Amino acid sequence: MAFAIAQVIATPVRAAPESFADLADKVSPAVVNITTSTTVAASTGPQPIVPEGSPFEDFFRDFLDRNEDGQRPRRSQALGSGFVISEDGFIVTNNHVIAGADEILVEFYSGEELPAEVIGTDPNTDLALLKVESDVPLSFVPWGDSENARVGDWVMAMGNPLGQGFSVSSGIISARGRALSGSYDDYIQTDAAINRGNSGGPLFNMDGEVIGVNTAILSPNGGSIGIGFAMSSRVAEGVIQQLSEYGETRRGWLGVRIQDVTDDLAEGLGLDEARGALVTDVPEGPAADAGMQSGDVIIAFEGADIDDTRDLVRRVGNTEVGAVVRIVVFRNGETETLDVTLGRREDAERAVPASVNAEEPIEGEALGLSLSEMTDELRTQLGLPADAGGLVVTDVAGDSEAYEKGVRAGDVITEAGQQPVSAVSDIEDRIAEAKDAGRKSLLLLVRREGDPRFVALSLE
Repeated sequence: MAFAIAQVIATPVRAAPESFADLADKVSPAVVNITTSTTVAASTGPQPIVPEGSPFEDFFRDFLDRNEDGQRPRRSQALGSGFVISEDGFIVTNNHVIAGADEILVEFYSGEELPAEVIGTDPNTDLALLKVESDVPLSFVPWGDSENARVGDWVMAMGNPLGQGFSVSSGIISARGRALSGSYDDYIQTDAAINRGNSGGPLFNMDGEVIGVNTAILSPNGGSIGIGFAMSSRVAEGVIQQLSEYGETRRGWLGVRIQDVTDDLAEGLGLDEARGALVTDVPEGPAADAGMQSGDVIIAFEGADIDDTRDLVRRVGNTEVGAVVRIVVFRNGETETLDVTLGRREDAERAVPASVNAEEPIEGEALGLSLSEMTDELRTQLGLPADAGGLVVTDVAGDSEAYEKGVRAGDVITEAGQQPVSAVSDIEDRIAEAKDAGRKSLLLLVRREGDPRFVALSLE
């Protein structure tokens, strides 16, 4: 008789700290409370009109005099947190903590208060850099490497929750790489208690290094339920460095519109798996200058594989403006390497290139779509430029795959099978070519109000 012996693989586990007191004592002098004051304009509601000489004239005059204070500008205050990153007084917080503030007052753990000025802000990552002037060097905390942080690691948050003053909470890292709403999001999720007023405060690892900037919570009632988010130091440190050096961000810009590659798009493109960022448009800019084309799939950036559009946006944004980068694209079944000189995203102006125009309007049907070649009348109806081309979708069968994938009347198809189309016969030719090549789907480039996206429709 054979017996199977289960072998338990021992994994070293770091015990929970007996106390966070030593760590709190170490970093507290560098954590600050932030109070902002904003002037709120007076209410300008309608005023009663009373005829001169009316018996109610004196009554209304007295009433308005008594309520005059309510019509004057008033001061509104908000509370938040922050932390000192240099002995000469640079302080990090959230942009939403200080946005629109007329005055910013920073309170230190010792009780000392100093006014602060805004050096720079970045609404895209909700970060801001402040500066205070002090007669003595200030205690500060260093950045840590959030890339080394692991799910399950202990962390400690500090700040000014609900305006109650300096407070410490602890927990673990619940998840990494969370995205909330921005293109550059890279949030650490934690169950350490974070409440209103904690915004802008630091999230520490056990070495007293800042690995995140506490920014948001997920809560049905406004209080902590153990789902808090801190912008990772991987993102925050780079943004703060740029704000310190330039007073603004300077992100790399590639100059393309992109979408994620789904399984059906991958099949239509001839990719072995759904990965990379599919280029839907190449307006005038760095990518166009380097020869990138609509329909290319960006699969590598500076030697790193690209998983999806979010991955590409972050890598490009974190690259220095003016840098020459090597980008690998998948095009017509082969890979090609392009050298692209990145521009600056903040200065970029978007433009949409024209397509080929059709001369004789002809209507037809294909893939559940009713199509019409472009006419001046259709350009006017759809608000398109005078030189816009392609095929206009005039109707979509309700039971078609095209309808399920969001294609609607008024959309304009500019490419099929990664080739320009301007006549209904072009679509028919692309369908025949795809079937001859053994393709199961046809890739269409569909534009709606100028915004492009690729849609793969089944040929079976």
